[in-house]
Amino acid sequence: MEHYDWNEGWLFTPTFDPALVRPECPELSLTPVRLPHTVKPLPYNYCNENDYQRLCGYRREFFAPKEWLGRTVLLTFGAVAHDATVFCNGRRMFHHGCGYTAFTVDLTGALRLGQKNVVAVRCDSREDLNIPPFGGQLDALTYGGIYRAVSLDIKEPAYLRDVFIEAKAEGDFRIYTATVGETVGCTLQAEIRSPAGSRAVYSGELSLPITGTLNNVHPWSLEHPTLYTLTVRLIRPGTGGLPDRVLDEKTVRFGFRTVQFVAGGLYLNGQRVELRGLDRHQSYPYQGYAMPDSIQRLDAQLLKKELGCNAVRTCYAPPSPAFLDACDELGLLVFPEMPGWQHIGDEVWQAQALQNCREMVCQYRSHPSIFLWGARISGSPDNEAFYKRTNEAIHRLDPTRPTAGSRSTRKSQLLEDVYAYNDYSYAGRGAGCENRAAVTPDTRKGYLISEFGGQNFPAKPFDDEPHRLVQALHHAAVLNDSIAQPGVAGSFGWCMTDYNTHREFGSGDRICYHGVMDLFRNPKLSAAVYASQKTPRAPSDIVLEVSSAMTLGDLPGGAAAACWVFTNAESVRLYRGNDFVAEFTPDRRGRFAALPH
Repeated sequence: MEHYDWNEGWLFTPTFDPALVRPECPELSLTPVRLPHTVKPLPYNYCNENDYQRLCGYRREFFAPKEWLGRTVLLTFGAVAHDATVFCNGRRMFHHGCGYTAFTVDLTGALRLGQKNVVAVRCDSREDLNIPPFGGQLDALTYGGIYRAVSLDIKEPAYLRDVFIEAKAEGDFRIYTATVGETVGCTLQAEIRSPAGSRAVYSGELSLPITGTLNNVHPWSLEHPTLYTLTVRLIRPGTGGLPDRVLDEKTVRFGFRTVQFVAGGLYLNGQRVELRGLDRHQSYPYQGYAMPDSIQRLDAQLLKKELGCNAVRTCYAPPSPAFLDACDELGLLVFPEMPGWQHIGDEVWQAQALQNCREMVCQYRSHPSIFLWGARISGSPDNEAFYKRTNEAIHRLDPTRPTAGSRSTRKSQLLEDVYAYNDYSYAGRGAGCENRAAVTPDTRKGYLISEFGGQNFPAKPFDDEPHRLVQALHHAAVLNDSIAQPGVAGSFGWCMTDYNTHREFGSGDRICYHGVMDLFRNPKLSAAVYASQKTPRAPSDIVLEVSSAMTLGDLPGGAAAACWVFTNAESVRLYRGNDFVAEFTPDRRGRFAALPH
């Protein structure tokens, strides 16, 4: 078993030429690139989405040693936006029609051992493809390229394709495996390792799940995200006095925890959790999707530690595995969605969407941070036959988690376990959110607000002070009222950051200024609304953000209006120079009485 990172040594051409796939192509002009890579860097604003919509190509040469004879050579792509065809030595090996899930190509049959070999990728990032998320008008750019990591694995002919563990808070677990190749006579060995280093080993048969109970486990929770490690080994018993042989092993991290979503809200390990989150786009300035794992992890850090969120919805698509790894470690709940926005296409489109849904669940289901699966295209109309298939597929592949689907209509068909509603009803006065009973067709099921804010009151980082304050108070009002209303599990504000968009949306400069942070992850005033809701456990956790800089030139008429302080401190003291003026405490009977702080 050998594993190699394959992010170096690639060559790129912005225009695909069939000669790219041949072992020799000296006539092509190719540019050396490192993954992750975007097909076209864009300006910060006033960008043109036509620049990245192209049919382009990648190529990598490598030597395949003779020692690989009789082994299986697997090439895994983390994500290629959006339609990828992989060739090896001129031979077409694999096609993948989703820009947000990983795929693995078996190169074994096309390799030339002891010689130079060539892998080429035909990458299509045009938005007229008949695959999700395309087909309608998109409110965000989709970019292109091999924008997640690539790896090469050398395995035996028989190997483990997949490992999944269901682990409950009480310590009960079930381990499922899927294998490839000739495995007659082989057995499985599962080893669970605790954070303290203690180990428990279990044996099992290939055709059955390995079940058991681990005593005295520490459940995964938001405050204590305890992670265990599972290593499953595929073993061929020795004969004629020879020792047993480990053909393959696969390691995953997981947590013991139980998720229940009922009419009263979300319960994690039997304790109710008030969801307070933001929706996240995985895009960045200039590079689009193509940012390394360290930056993906940084977003999770910002959500949990800087913004004080306990949950995130990865809108319109599954996120980077590195982002999920960080959420597992931090105790940040994740609601991922199948790729798409509003549009449902023809039968070919729907078949690809269903496949995307299966891939999302199979690739991410061991992450304890995931508490809910998005089984609908975000904001799409009802489609009974289609959504019956997506819900059935998810429940079959992962019976431990509920399903939901963000929608923009009241009383739509509820095939999922949770009614997720995009509530844009608040206009600056009155109730911050709609009455749950007026929206969901079944009040016996769970309910959450999957979007709010955003388009109702966007704010640029350079807008004047009153404008930025109104956006912040808008978020505070909806957060408050979603907490105050019984049966609402929580809410997700739209959205974490600004993002580049098509000309039909945004502010005319190809940016949607809906975020509580800008594209560079600099906080706006509205970010302090979320940050101030976290409970301080140390002096460094105290948030103190004053809405006004008291600079007369920023104030209409040069006159200061109401000044707000967003804080999780017990009180705030105001001084003029060294002179004490007054001490202020939260009004526990006022407009924001339901907020923790």
